[in-house]
Amino acid sequence: MSDQGSLRSTLHQRGMRMTPQRQLVLDAVRELGHATPEQVCRRVQGTASTVNITTIYRALDLLEELGLVRHTHLGHGAPTYSVEEHEHVHLACHRCGTIDEVSTELLDDLCRDLLARFGFALDATHLALSGTCRNCRNADAAEERR
Repeated sequence: MSDQGSLRSTLHQRGMRMTPQRQLVLDAVRELGHATPEQVCRRVQGTASTVNITTIYRALDLLEELGLVRHTHLGHGAPTYSVEEHEHVHLACHRCGTIDEVSTELLDDLCRDLLARFGFALDATHLALSGTCRNCRNADAAEERR
């Protein structure tokens, strides 16, 4: 089934109607990979200039409620949205703002430990770790050698 058909079916099952704006928002998130609401808005406005940021936020909230997108907080700014099947841990560099992705499997031991010790089930697909990337650390090391 196409993305449009899937969205239409999911909305119909919940008694909601398909709108062009909802489809445009879902398409924008898929195309951008990771995107803030403002980035989604700019992409959507490229096709439908009258769509405003409030419509974008409402559509993103609905799409997340339907399980079609999810958000992650990558820092102090706006959340970043991605499609549901796009599961990984984000590594966010404090210095340069680079966002890298790593497999959630890297946190399997931590997930098991948290569950065993605290009864806490970590959703590693909804996680961002902040620190300093390799390039920034290498630049720091080069600066110290001078």
